[in-house]
Amino acid sequence: MFYLRLARGYRVLDLGRWILTAAAAAATAALLLRALGRALVDPPGTAVAVSAARLGWCLPALAATGWLAASCARALPDRRPGRIAGLAAAGAGPLRIRLLVAGETALACAAGSLLALVGFLVLRNDIAGAELAPEVGMGARLPAAAPLTLLLVVPLVAAAAAVAAGPLRDTLPGQRPESGVQPLGPLRAAAAPAAVAVGTALELYGRHGGGGRLHLPAGLGAATTAGAAGGVLALLGLVLTAPLLLAAAGRLLVAGRPYAVRLLAGRGLQAEAVRLGVPLGLPAVLAGAAVAAAQRWAAGHGPGGVLPVADAALVGLCAVAVAGVRLVGARSARVPRLDLVRRMGAGTGLVRRAALVRAGAAGSVLLLAAVGAAALTAAALR
Repeated sequence: MFYLRLARGYRVLDLGRWILTAAAAAATAALLLRALGRALVDPPGTAVAVSAARLGWCLPALAATGWLAASCARALPDRRPGRIAGLAAAGAGPLRIRLLVAGETALACAAGSLLALVGFLVLRNDIAGAELAPEVGMGARLPAAAPLTLLLVVPLVAAAAAVAAGPLRDTLPGQRPESGVQPLGPLRAAAAPAAVAVGTALELYGRHGGGGRLHLPAGLGAATTAGAAGGVLALLGLVLTAPLLLAAAGRLLVAGRPYAVRLLAGRGLQAEAVRLGVPLGLPAVLAGAAVAAAQRWAAGHGPGGVLPVADAALVGLCAVAVAGVRLVGARSARVPRLDLVRRMGAGTGLVRRAALVRAGAAGSVLLLAAVGAAALTAAALR
């Protein structure tokens, strides 16, 4: 009843985050149910590794759903400070507020999982065609506990991610004091470029025959162990380097004797680099890697089924949704600074031009990251 009362106060953005979380949970639950359906119709004596591999394909989608749930939970205090302040005035501490937000997130994921279960049961009722029959385990007895146990995984992971979305020392979950420019820690600032350099070196070593051979899934062919590990490490480092690149672009904008538009755009990009770097960098890197994989498939190596494509699409959509949630949160955090700039005499046209320059600089950085990811992925798949 408490969560129904909270839902009555939803605005459009709140409802959109709830629907996004429920949709991601439904897609992840569908992948889990598909693995269950295939296991039901497997012939006797099928190796356990086959079922484990099917469940392994669900792990990226499960991780992406948890990240989306954490981002939505972290954005709630920024968008609805009145609701959080009311709960705090009623005696709820930071941990209890975080648990309430986690319960709201778990409820959204449970609704999505239930929707996936209903579709799974409907398809099993002699509706699925010959192609979908093995995917839903048609003709095999379905243990009642099996789908319910699988579907509990998604809400529990999402709730745990929502609880861990912010450090316990914060007064409110996900709400931190605003500062002008948030610098990266020295360890992270050094580790991200180092990961790119080490990963690239491993790829070059693998291209010269170093390491054993590894058969990649999804029709991506074979690669050396060193090359595959180096590619993953380089892509991860590229994602973590995105805040550094955004901050560097901001410093370039304010270099020399900048005029007002460049100064506003550069300072704004520097202030938001830490907050937006990884959420914006991950979709760019995923897009570049997807282009390289698509070129590999177009050369005659198909993806080996619809599952890899569905899994990659779900992860990519979750990454784009997280980026959208963070952009909305950054826009809300930018309002007090914009009000101060307007009180100092800046016109609306100046603010808009600064926003366009900032968006153009960020877009150039993300395009550079996507091109680099495509090159690294293509090199690893050769």
